[in-house]
Amino acid sequence: MNNPILNICLNFARNLLPQHCLLCTAEAGHAALCPSCIAELPLHPAPACPICAYPTLSDEVCGACLAHRPAYHCSIAAYTYAFPLNQLVRALKYHHQFAVIDTLIAPLLARIDASAEPLPDAIIAMPLHRNRLKERGFNQSQQLARAIAGKLQLPMLDHACQRSRDTPPQAALPLKERQRNIRNAFTCDSSVTGKRIAIVDDVMTSGGTLDSLARAIMAAGAIEVQCWVVARAVLR
Repeated sequence: MNNPILNICLNFARNLLPQHCLLCTAEAGHAALCPSCIAELPLHPAPACPICAYPTLSDEVCGACLAHRPAYHCSIAAYTYAFPLNQLVRALKYHHQFAVIDTLIAPLLARIDASAEPLPDAIIAMPLHRNRLKERGFNQSQQLARAIAGKLQLPMLDHACQRSRDTPPQAALPLKERQRNIRNAFTCDSSVTGKRIAIVDDVMTSGGTLDSLARAIMAAGAIEVQCWVVARAVLR
């Protein structure tokens, strides 16, 4: 849940008091992580598939996207979902550690800036179903999206899309079942009509959830969808 007063208090305390690194507990100044731990974070490698950001030999479209083209146009990922980055994602998602947001989005912003893709017209955060939102108390993707939108001075469409089905978490399912699990799980309204949209999410695993949301956005009249993710899982 986005609480402006709480965020102001947290930012004030963080700027006033020296912080300890969330990963190693060393002094980190006014940052969430110390410089040594930031240097250990696994930046997502290049080259990668321009559509789904999965590592490839020379920026070619990967076999999965050639076989089944997703509804989204391209993807940009900051990190590979691996240790210790996964600990920061969990700290945000389950322990309300909002201080990690700047670290999570910094390389993503740099890659968006360096991308040949023009900036979209608006940003949409990956929606949570109301049951999951009530359980967790906030949507971590919305927090990430809000920070990115502020940095890039882009509008956010907070209520354009909803998660209409409360599906089991994708991570708990075998890869073959994930696409069926998330099919037709989202609805979007006409506020996306004629717009180029960027979806913001924390982790992209198979890409099925992002594809399902992108299909709903395109069906509502958008002309293009990009995916901006903090971390891309590399399945082994």
